[in-house]
Amino acid sequence: MRSERRQGKGHVVRRMFADVDADVYVLVDGDATYDAPSAPRMIEKLVSERLDMVVGLRVDQEQAAWRPGHRVGNRMLTGFLSEVFGQAFTDILSGYRVFSRRFVKSFPVLSDGFEIETELTVHALELSMPVTEIETPYYARPKGSFSKLNTWRDGFRILGTILKLYRSEKPLRFFSVIGIFLALVSIGLAIPILVTYLEQGIVPRLPTAVLSTGLMIVAVLSVSSGLVLDTVTRGRREMKLLSYLAQPPVKNA
Repeated sequence: MRSERRQGKGHVVRRMFADVDADVYVLVDGDATYDAPSAPRMIEKLVSERLDMVVGLRVDQEQAAWRPGHRVGNRMLTGFLSEVFGQAFTDILSGYRVFSRRFVKSFPVLSDGFEIETELTVHALELSMPVTEIETPYYARPKGSFSKLNTWRDGFRILGTILKLYRSEKPLRFFSVIGIFLALVSIGLAIPILVTYLEQGIVPRLPTAVLSTGLMIVAVLSVSSGLVLDTVTRGRREMKLLSYLAQPPVKNA
């Protein structure tokens, strides 16, 4: 029996992954909304197909299982994650998951709160791990209990986590988009000045010319930063992959 003094689901997961030594790990929210009998099916799926993560795809059994806005928010975040990182999952915010030892011991937990599910999903996608989803019943919370989730606050935190992970895992693409945007603005400001200079031989709006030049310099620096950080990210991804491969695969009983 272990306890974590710091509040936040991320802290709890970090402690669990660090302290528990096992071949298979089961992660589930303790709010009585997930179906306990589904755990053996999820574990059997993980072991028989030699997977690294099985996500419980929530199938609501009653209308009250989902709070207003949570279903729409989940779909929006799932779609956004798919656009950023490629093919993702149907339910990235599910709190019911089964992991292999390889997954757990190669996963650096950085999140503190409920955005941990997003980080787990991105870790699997970045290392191209074999994963799958399996449908599990999802129930409403027991009467008298309340969720700690806040639709807007935690939704924005999860979205912020996706953007941070996008910046850290896809830096070349992230900073190139910023650089291209700034370069287009710079060109848009420079064209009238250049036309006037070619026609009249003068620079009528010097501050605008300086601003255009500055934006172009920042654009070049942004793309250059993306190139450097992309090399760093590749090295970090290789280290995580080596850590992943250092662990034995799930053994099929």
